[in-house]
Amino acid sequence: MIADFLIVHLSIVAAMAISVVYQSGSGNWKAAQGITSGFLTYYTAFFWLLSPIFPVVFLLNGFYTHSRGYTGPYKTWIVLRGVLLAAILFFAANFLLFGRERVGRSVAVPFVILASVGLTAARLLKDVFVRRYEVKPRNGFALQNGHGKVLIVGGAGYIGSLLVERLLDKGYKVRVLDSLLYGDEPLQPVRGNPDFELMVGDCRNIQDVVKAVQGIESVVHLAAIVGDPACELDHQPALETNYAATRMLIEIAKGHGVRRFLFASSCSVYGATDLEMDENSAVRPISLYGETKVDSEEVLLTSRTDAFHPTVLRYATVFGLGYRPRFDLVVNLLTAKARQESVITIFNGEQWRPFIHVRDLVEATAMVLEAPIAFVSGEIFNVGDSRMNHTLSDVGETIRRVFPDTAIENVDNSDRRNYRVNFDKLRHRLGFRARHSLEQGIRELKKAFDDGLILDYTDPRYHNQRFLKIAGSPAHKTDFDGLVMAAFSAHPNGRATAATTHR
Repeated sequence: MIADFLIVHLSIVAAMAISVVYQSGSGNWKAAQGITSGFLTYYTAFFWLLSPIFPVVFLLNGFYTHSRGYTGPYKTWIVLRGVLLAAILFFAANFLLFGRERVGRSVAVPFVILASVGLTAARLLKDVFVRRYEVKPRNGFALQNGHGKVLIVGGAGYIGSLLVERLLDKGYKVRVLDSLLYGDEPLQPVRGNPDFELMVGDCRNIQDVVKAVQGIESVVHLAAIVGDPACELDHQPALETNYAATRMLIEIAKGHGVRRFLFASSCSVYGATDLEMDENSAVRPISLYGETKVDSEEVLLTSRTDAFHPTVLRYATVFGLGYRPRFDLVVNLLTAKARQESVITIFNGEQWRPFIHVRDLVEATAMVLEAPIAFVSGEIFNVGDSRMNHTLSDVGETIRRVFPDTAIENVDNSDRRNYRVNFDKLRHRLGFRARHSLEQGIRELKKAFDDGLILDYTDPRYHNQRFLKIAGSPAHKTDFDGLVMAAFSAHPNGRATAATTHR
C-alpha cells in the first residue's frame, strides 16, 4: 500500500513535468509557466489532501486482498480498473471541493497512464523477484511456486499426469504415489525429468503413504475410484480408496508437517437440482461416489489448523485429450461415437452439466496451489467456469458442428442428475477463466483420432468401470491394511457415513 501511494505521487510529479515539456514544445509558454509556478501550491495544498482516495479505492478493489492471488491479464485488468476509478473520484472531488484549483488534460491524461503503468509494473517486478529468489517463512517451508516439493497422490491418471507435467514446467519438484492400476504410460513424458519421482504404492497402505509424504510440503490428493458406475461395482474398495484412505492421508500429512492439502472432490455432490449451485449451497449426493466425496470434504475441513491448510476443489465434468484418455466421460464418449459411428444418443437432453477442459482444470489446480494461503485455507472452490454450463443437447449440437453427418437420437432415462454450478468464487478470488471451449475440446479429440493416436475408444483401459470389471477390485497388500482401512472408515464423531451405510 505504501509503495502504491508513492507511485501515485511520483506519477503526478512526472505528469506535471511531461505537461510542461509538452506545452513548451507547443509554444504555449504561458501555460507551461503557469504549471511550473503553481506546482508546489497544487501538490502540497490539494493533491496531498485528496491523494488518500487512491489507496482507499485500491483496497476496495482488492489490491491488497483477493487480487494478490490473480495472475496474467485478469490481474492487469483489476489494476487498470482500480486506477481509473480512483482517478475519476479524485478529479471529481478536486473539482467539487476546490473549483478552479485543478489540473488540465495535459496533466490528467499522463498521470492516469503513468499511474496505471507504474502500479502494473510494480506487481510484475514483484512476481519476477519472487520467482528468481527463494522466499521462505521461518519454519523453512517454501511458499512460492517453483521451490516446493509436491506429492500428487494418483498422479498417473487422466488429470494427475497432466498436473505433474504442468508443475514440473513451473519448477516444482514432484513426487507421485500411484498404484499404476491403469499402467504407467501417462507418465512417460516426464520420466526423464530429474525433478520427478515415482513411488509405486497403494494409498490404502500406511507404509506406502508414510514413505511418500516424507519431505513433502504440499499434497494434491487425486486418488479415487472415479465415477458412479465404477464405485457401484464393488462398494468396499470404493469406500476405502475414496474415504478411509483420505482420512489416513490427512493424519499422516499433518504428522509430517505438510502445510497445504488440496483435495479433488466433484460438483456431483450437488446431486439433482434446478437451481444454480455455489459453494454455500446444500450438498445432496445421489450416489456412493458423491457421498464419499462429501464425507471426505467434511473430515478434511475440520482438520484445519494454523499449520495445516486444506482446500477442497469441486471439479466440474471433465473433457478433452489427456495422456490417458477417458471415454467414460460424456463429451469424450459422444465425440468418439460421432467420429467412429456417426450416431450419438443424448439421454435427457435438457439436463444441465458444468464442463471443464482437463487442461483448464489442471491450470486451476496449480493456481490454488500457488495462491497465498490466506486466500485458500479451509475453503471450498467449485472448479470450472460459469460460461461452461451446458445442457446435454448443447453438447450434441456442438458435436454435430464438428461432425456434420452425425445423427442425434434423443432418449429419456431414469438418470435425474441435473445441476448448474456457479464458479464466481474461483474467478473473483484467483482470477481463473477457462481457455478451452467445448468445441475446441471436441476438435482436439477429432484430431487425435485422425492422427491415429487413439485406435479403439472401446479399449477397457479408457473406461474405469470396464477396466475394473475385468481386472477385479484392487486387493490389499496385507491383512493389516484391511484393518487400518476399517478403522478409518468409521466417522471420527461416530455418525453414519457412506462407509457405514453402504456396508
